[in-house]
Amino acid sequence: MLDTTYSDLSIRHQARLLGVYRSKIYYNPVPVINDDSNLANLIAESYGRSGCRYGYRKVHADLVRMGHNINKKKVLKMMQTMNFKGLYPKKKCNTTMPNKDHKVYPYLLTEVKIIKVNQVWATDITYIWIQDRFMYFIAIIDIYSRYIVEYGLSHSLEGEFYVLILSQALKKGQPEIFNTDQGSQFTSNEFTALLIRYGIRISMDHKGRCFDNIYVERLWRTVKQEAIYYYRPENIAELEKVLNEFVVWYNNERNHQSLQYKKPAQVYYDMN
Repeated sequence: MLDTTYSDLSIRHQARLLGVYRSKIYYNPVPVINDDSNLANLIAESYGRSGCRYGYRKVHADLVRMGHNINKKKVLKMMQTMNFKGLYPKKKCNTTMPNKDHKVYPYLLTEVKIIKVNQVWATDITYIWIQDRFMYFIAIIDIYSRYIVEYGLSHSLEGEFYVLILSQALKKGQPEIFNTDQGSQFTSNEFTALLIRYGIRISMDHKGRCFDNIYVERLWRTVKQEAIYYYRPENIAELEKVLNEFVVWYNNERNHQSLQYKKPAQVYYDMN
């Protein structure tokens, strides 16, 4: 515990000496639901379902219809920050959205029973709002073991970074099936060509069906609740540290009920 009775050292300095985040000192474990990161992901899903057609009014109406109580002006501001624009003559989809020039592959997991490691990997990207900007976190997981094979944090949605993360993951192993959404990072020729080169079958979620990739969605919930909301990083450097430490802890220390309370790394390497 930090001693706040002396004024010689500031709380920030004491926290730094002890290797903890200042924000954790004041933390009260209350759930955070409608933060900007969650809102950004809801907006991205709605905008993607529309094929990059919806403006802020229709996105707002879509979210209200789904039961979210969100201010329309807030949606407008967030979409401007995310560079999401409705359909009008100067139409161009944000790089997180589908690209009509890219091939979309069918969803392969409907009847598949996942019984072993490296049978199915999945990935996705989530928005994290920090220091008045978005950062983008990608994770590639083995579905059977829940093991995070590879991950990365980027300030950009440019496709090259996500191809690099995939190439690093494939040095550690190769799945039989790789599942993604229809985002342009994952439908790009560079991304799919790398999977094809390794003989990996490509599976893509149905448009607007986030539950097709439910295991990654659950991971995002864990990342937000057990890392970002808990430690409350104040800048990008702290965010990177929190995510790095989270992945090590998640893979090697976190018990999973679905794994009979084993750790992901234990299951992944024991069966690999």
